[in-house]
Amino acid sequence: MKTPIALVVLALSMGVTHASDVMGVYSKVDKVILEPSADKPERIQIHGVFAMAQPNDRDSYLAPQCGYLYFTLPTARPERALREWADLKAMAGTGKVVSFGRRDYFMTLKVRNADEKPVLPDMYQLGKKVGALRTDPEYAPIKSVLQFKRDVD
Repeated sequence: MKTPIALVVLALSMGVTHASDVMGVYSKVDKVILEPSADKPERIQIHGVFAMAQPNDRDSYLAPQCGYLYFTLPTARPERALREWADLKAMAGTGKVVSFGRRDYFMTLKVRNADEKPVLPDMYQLGKKVGALRTDPEYAPIKSVLQFKRDVD
């Protein structure tokens, strides 16, 4: 009887474990462009501010960048990707921060400059889903996106 109690006491004394953040990006989406048309999209441009997953660190994100991400529809589970794209389009312009994508994939992506021509889209990788596992405005990547100030020419 002493062993189970000792295990419980030991587990409680170890404190709270911290899980890594699995999201690929936190973003304030300004606009979404579906190509070649909204009726039959094959590609998506997601314009806004992005705090991308930092390579080699399971908990940190890069400083926010303004620009766009460009993706092509995946061949596996395209219907789910289209639902995620519809969710992103619905979030566009709301000023809310949304998260999407898999961390391991987004660590390798680059935010394209707003004036960069959209060529060679990246393959869209399904993540947990569009949304926010974390919605706390004090959480570092969310806070950084909300506080990002754009350069105005």
